[in-house]
Amino acid sequence: MGRILIINKVVAPGMRILVDLRLLSKGGTSGIEEYARNLLNNLFALDKRNEYNLFYNGFQKVSLTSNLQLPASNCKIIDWRIPNKILDFSSRFLRWPAIDKFIPTDAIFSPHFNILKTKKAPRVITFHDLSFLHHPYFFSPKQKFWHWLQDYRAQAMAAERVIAVSEFTKSDLVNLLKIPSEKIAVIYSGVSDSFRKMPVQDDRLNFPYILYLGTLEPRKNVLAIIRAFNILKSDLKFFDFKLVLAGKPGWLYRTILREVQNSPYKDDIILWGSISDHDRVSLYNLARVFVYPSFFEGFGFPPLEAQACGCPVVVADRTSLPEVVGDSALRVNPWKIDELSEAIKQAVFNDDLKREMITKGLENVKRFNWRDTAAKVLSCLENL
Repeated sequence: MGRILIINKVVAPGMRILVDLRLLSKGGTSGIEEYARNLLNNLFALDKRNEYNLFYNGFQKVSLTSNLQLPASNCKIIDWRIPNKILDFSSRFLRWPAIDKFIPTDAIFSPHFNILKTKKAPRVITFHDLSFLHHPYFFSPKQKFWHWLQDYRAQAMAAERVIAVSEFTKSDLVNLLKIPSEKIAVIYSGVSDSFRKMPVQDDRLNFPYILYLGTLEPRKNVLAIIRAFNILKSDLKFFDFKLVLAGKPGWLYRTILREVQNSPYKDDIILWGSISDHDRVSLYNLARVFVYPSFFEGFGFPPLEAQACGCPVVVADRTSLPEVVGDSALRVNPWKIDELSEAIKQAVFNDDLKREMITKGLENVKRFNWRDTAAKVLSCLENL
């Protein structure tokens, strides 16, 4: 009778990965926070082998479990209660504390550059954009001080690997910060499955409208949207149309508010305010066109979310937006109001063009999947 030979397969132990989640402490809803939430939820669902220590700091902060779906098996929250300003100053000027001296770790992942002193553990940092270098006048004194304090170039140079969310952002990192091209991985962000074309009924939106969704600040070129709307309203075809500006107020919001108040069609301009996840899906699905003539984007979630909901899109022909939408959206010079208003008119009333944009948009958005993003980020970490 033959013998059965049993071979014990040796499985490499998992890594201890520290994730810097301080950016979620305020409960914000900007693109960077959305990136962190969606990426990590998909990463935790994908990866059952490695251990995750989630570094969460701040004297006052929202619950981390309200942001993330945390598995019980391989995730642990490391909750410090040091004011982040003190931690930032200490990390830059006192060279203390080295986080991996206090928390044993094999690798550190930062979903946004946020200064963090390390001793030995290799670090991977995601850079979303360098808009603050191109357009410093779009940022408040407080924001400018924060960027200076972060010493972002030193962080990028010290990192073992840098993730750029677009080829455009990679080119900025190489050209402006002189980061070696070979240490930068371009990994596109995804679009949440919650954004999809569906029948929607909402009595608050029982009129035709043009939609902008995002922070209400000059960097997003909201003034141009209002001025283009003024032009369109002189056309009888747009008599019943309204303009919906959805999003929280940002830097220099009062300039936008003044523009609305000075519009002869101010009664047809709706300032929606902050948006719930449910409202975002409804707004995209019921809009006749989505407009996003932003001066600067490192990636740009809203145009893709709108496309996923079957809405035709008009964007600026600048920075990362042509890379992200390709020929699936109309692209305009953000400085030319007439060009923007004409593109909106074509997207709304040229039926053949509208059908083509919707079809191409739904196809385009398939390129951006959070599960793929998570798998590529995990590969970066495991191959340090």
